[in-house]
Amino acid sequence: MKPLKRKTYEAALAPMLLELDAAARWIRHAGMRLLVVFEGRDTAGKGGMIKAMTEHLDTRQFRVVALPKPSERERSQWYFQRYVAHLPAAGEIVLMDRSWYNRAGVEKVMGYASEAEVAAFLQQAPLFEKLLVDDGILLFKYWLTCDQAEQEARLAERRADPLKRWKLSPVDLAARSHYEDYTRAREAMLKATHTRHAPWTLVDFNDQRRGRLTLLRHLLDHLPDTRVPEPVFELPPLPGRPARERFGVLKPIPAWRARG
Repeated sequence: MKPLKRKTYEAALAPMLLELDAAARWIRHAGMRLLVVFEGRDTAGKGGMIKAMTEHLDTRQFRVVALPKPSERERSQWYFQRYVAHLPAAGEIVLMDRSWYNRAGVEKVMGYASEAEVAAFLQQAPLFEKLLVDDGILLFKYWLTCDQAEQEARLAERRADPLKRWKLSPVDLAARSHYEDYTRAREAMLKATHTRHAPWTLVDFNDQRRGRLTLLRHLLDHLPDTRVPEPVFELPPLPGRPARERFGVLKPIPAWRARG
């Protein structure tokens, strides 16, 4: 399948974002809680997916959760404890750029967690998620896939681009030699945690634009089909001529101009 052109992508994305805006309005109105978990290969496109979804959402309604490695104190807690604090409240949307599934992925593959800890996690995760779903949280779990050749191309692009280099980490580079190990870890994770109450959805992200459209369409199709009327705002004429800015104590700094 040919890569999706930008014009085609943007034309398809625009109406989906309007649907997402309507869904967000319903979530706020009904006091619902939406939690979307994004997992997948390094460089697959989790950040780009989240950015595409949130560009036009109300920043007061959604939160993006991307936790750093746990502190010493957090490592002594119940494993799921640090994530519980970030769950959505009524009317909120939370998008997790990686989640508690770190234990079944990077921690397992890179040896940061013992076999016993991973086994306990795979047993407990479905129970933890059942508690969330039974309490009314709308939970969606997505795993973004990409081939190793595509992953290598994206890593090289990040290395070459100073504005993307922050996305690289020693763990990312070390993971290059563990592609198949991550595949085995993912399959074990899916076998243990793909449940009726909290199923996984895999999305092909070899073409990131097509992947974003596929994922967003799936999410919208599986949210309750409920609509809240869009508010209508009147803008009556101003009583006089529009005022211009007036400054007393401080003035704006000089406007930017091209050097040269």
